[in-house]
Amino acid sequence: MTSQLNVDTIVDKAGSGGTNVKIGNTSTYVSDGGAVTQNTVQGLAKVWIHHNQVSSHSIYDSLNVSSLADASTGHTAISFTANMANNDYAGSHHANGHSSADNFNIGGPGALINRLTNSMDHRSYITSGYSDGILNDNLAFGDLA
Repeated sequence: MTSQLNVDTIVDKAGSGGTNVKIGNTSTYVSDGGAVTQNTVQGLAKVWIHHNQVSSHSIYDSLNVSSLADASTGHTAISFTANMANNDYAGSHHANGHSSADNFNIGGPGALINRLTNSMDHRSYITSGYSDGILNDNLAFGDLA
């Protein structure tokens, strides 16, 4: 016999209105049409960062990022707080704006290189060569260690 739980809100024991919901690596969700199930944990970004390479190498916002390092012009090393399980994770890079927020280079070329279990490198490039970008985004999907 299967069971079904129907609730509007899940709260902690104290009834304070919030709770931490933990799901296992085998948890699935059902597609909108109901025909397909997918692994919930596999579908979550394990690392994401929005950062600035110009002078300060600062993080605007992030998940699972411990630090940035200025490797050279247009080259930033991004270190993870929690390691990936291997270096075969899927990553994405986007540079949008070099030197100032007004100088947009939509879909700016570049690369996500040196995928290690504890870090990845972001490179920003414009027509004349590598360039520090003011608006950069990186994502990584895969398994955490």
